[in-house]
Amino acid sequence: MARIAGVNLPDKKRVEFALRYIYGIGPDRSSRICKEVGIPDSKRIFELTEGEALQIREVIDRDYQVEGDLRRVVSMNIKRLMDLGCYRGLRHRKGLPVHGQRTHTNARTRKGKARAIPGKKKVTK
Repeated sequence: MARIAGVNLPDKKRVEFALRYIYGIGPDRSSRICKEVGIPDSKRIFELTEGEALQIREVIDRDYQVEGDLRRVVSMNIKRLMDLGCYRGLRHRKGLPVHGQRTHTNARTRKGKARAIPGKKKVTK
């Protein structure tokens, strides 16, 4: 099992897909990293040599912000918005959707489990 950027990558997966297990690396970046290092598409993690794994590590460390550093930057950006008191910051503070989504019926992921309102009667016909 290869360990890159503090993440154990699964052995049986192709390199291009296994790199996506690292926070901050998606499809585009993983394919770009593979091309830069010169790894073929069909190669799997357990087939990597130590040199190739080292090259991947160096490329990621040099060119990309991943895992802990990226999480820290994202959380600091959200905290900055909340401290400013701007609209997006207020939405973060209240735990509501930030990008203008509808909240009347949806947004259960952000708002949490629906709670019944005591005393509210259901409309009957």
